[in-house]
Amino acid sequence: MLQSLRPLLTKILNPIAKYLNINPNIVTVISPFVALIAAYGFANKLLILGTVAILLSGFLDVMDGAIARYHGKSSKFGAFLDSTIDRFADAIIYIGIIFGGYCDWFVGVLAIHSAICVSYVRARAESQGAECNIGIAERAVRLIILMIGALIGYFMGDVYFTYIIYILVVLSYFTVVQRILYVRRQLK
Repeated sequence: MLQSLRPLLTKILNPIAKYLNINPNIVTVISPFVALIAAYGFANKLLILGTVAILLSGFLDVMDGAIARYHGKSSKFGAFLDSTIDRFADAIIYIGIIFGGYCDWFVGVLAIHSAICVSYVRARAESQGAECNIGIAERAVRLIILMIGALIGYFMGDVYFTYIIYILVVLSYFTVVQRILYVRRQLK
């Protein structure tokens, strides 16, 4: 869904990547620690802290790839590590949301499960030779919705953030179905 923004994002990130000639895997590994800050914020009803930390975690997530591409350090292991760390970060953030009481544990577990399933379906499809970067709620979209939801919750009340989490679960499972049907058509 956000693939059309890639050229604009590249123009913004390349000048930063130019000055960060470091191992991109280091940037990747920092991301879950920033997600821990987000989880801490949500667990302690600090929605702004949680939002800012998600934003920073997302920035690191796109920066590692930009650094790798700009400096010719892209690798299969780097892509694998990035994808794996993203799953950890997603789960960590939702665990903080559950501890903060913004949703009950069952909905929180569904949020974690649905986020992991979106990525799993893509990875499994690609292992079968099918491209699968479609869907209404890819990771970047989910994080943006989560940040907007946290801000709405901060300004309008916690219950609105809870509604956003429910919506995210539905959108994530919808994306799983979208991807399954898309891959089914490709592999026929």
